[in-house]
Amino acid sequence: MAPPLQPLRRFREAPGPTRRSLLAGVAALGALGAAGCSRVPTAAATDGGDLLDRLRAAGVVRLGIAGEIPFGYIDRDGELTGEAPELAKVIFKRLGVERVQPVPTEFGSLIPGLNSQQFDVVAAGMYVNPERCEQVLFSDPDYQMLDSFIVRKGNPKGLHDYRDVVEKKAKFATGTGYAEIAYAVEAGYPESDILIVPDQVAGLNAVEAGRVDVFAGTALTTREVVKKSGKAEATEPFRPIVGGKPHVDGGAFAFRPTETKLRDAFNVELRKLKESGELLRILRPFGFTEDEMTDLTAKELCGG
Repeated sequence: MAPPLQPLRRFREAPGPTRRSLLAGVAALGALGAAGCSRVPTAAATDGGDLLDRLRAAGVVRLGIAGEIPFGYIDRDGELTGEAPELAKVIFKRLGVERVQPVPTEFGSLIPGLNSQQFDVVAAGMYVNPERCEQVLFSDPDYQMLDSFIVRKGNPKGLHDYRDVVEKKAKFATGTGYAEIAYAVEAGYPESDILIVPDQVAGLNAVEAGRVDVFAGTALTTREVVKKSGKAEATEPFRPIVGGKPHVDGGAFAFRPTETKLRDAFNVELRKLKESGELLRILRPFGFTEDEMTDLTAKELCGG
């Protein structure tokens, strides 16, 4: 299992149709893979779908990925890896499907691509939220994620959450399309004052150069990107306030709404991996820790 080879990239977005471009070469590989595998006909919705049976017969499942480290990407050797593909390899093998095939696309195209039969499952660390739950069927989350800040060493302004940023009038930055934009605005930070940068690497550079006091991202991405910095550090993870309540995000696999049998079988195996501790072993090489393990359910994150 290959560890991440490049800086981590964001995977959560505020509402919007687009996502950053794929890693170089990924789209070409996906086109070759798609050309070699015909689309699977739409499953009957009346009995929970028969996709699992057909995948077992074919011996391969097509995974929609978004080319984002550490969630699902092609490494320097041209091999599919990332937390979601590596987990998919284990679970689908247990379900009797021996091989996984990547189908790279833009993040914003994952749900449309799934529902138009371009691939069988979304394996991209996708956050579960009520809007997406209206379009796809989610497995239970395989990880949870909190927010964290990149700040100067010693955290001189004492910034630990979005309320601190507002109260201390700190210069605030986050990434293009990040959900942290909405979290900061909900806390009272003027959206027009937010510095938007491409990703967490640019955010680190902005903090180190003193252009901003704080950059907001996920706990995983912030702690990874500051590891080699002599000027910045990551704060302790925290829950942003959403709708007046502390919020935790969770990432999961997505299936077509008709495929309840496949989703349920997937959840059974996922639950076994959680109970045995093997899930953390699979995800740890990609920067995940015990703090990212979760018992959240898709039903909870979908809003009941």
